[in-house]
Amino acid sequence: MSAAEAGGVFHRARGRTLDAFPAAKEREWKGPFYFIQGADPQFGLMKAWATGDCDDGGDEWGQEIRLTEQAVQVINRLSPRPRFFVLCGDLVHAMPGVTAVFSGHYHRNAGGTYRNLDMVVSSAIGCQLGSDSHGLRVVVVTAEKVVHRYYSLEELSKTGIEDDLMDLMKEK
Repeated sequence: MSAAEAGGVFHRARGRTLDAFPAAKEREWKGPFYFIQGADPQFGLMKAWATGDCDDGGDEWGQEIRLTEQAVQVINRLSPRPRFFVLCGDLVHAMPGVTAVFSGHYHRNAGGTYRNLDMVVSSAIGCQLGSDSHGLRVVVVTAEKVVHRYYSLEELSKTGIEDDLMDLMKEK
């Protein structure tokens, strides 16, 4: 795949299929290939370990960024090129000021708290696996706090964002 093709690869995903690997072309075995698997860039961990403060010391990512860039450069120079690259594991060790992590994929609202870090799972716009309505989560971030609220699509289109959240976004 050329660099120009790769640049648009994410715009080519349709119908739960990525056309970078078209079924007609990939249907039958054509011989060996290889891919690259990388793991745990874990931005912030190197400083945390160096300072001995693994709970709060992950506020610098320079070393991990350099190593990740080096990994990409090494992969791009390989010949023959790998079929694809997959990155697994911990992407981030610590991020200064993070109080909440937002995710989806569970298709229902959920969450929990661990050591002052909220895990917030938003239900789906599409197929629901629970009783939550199809919707979106509005997240307001101020210097002091992160406030979030899940809205059904119907509710958000009729009433918009509630006044208390809008008030948080006004300049003080």
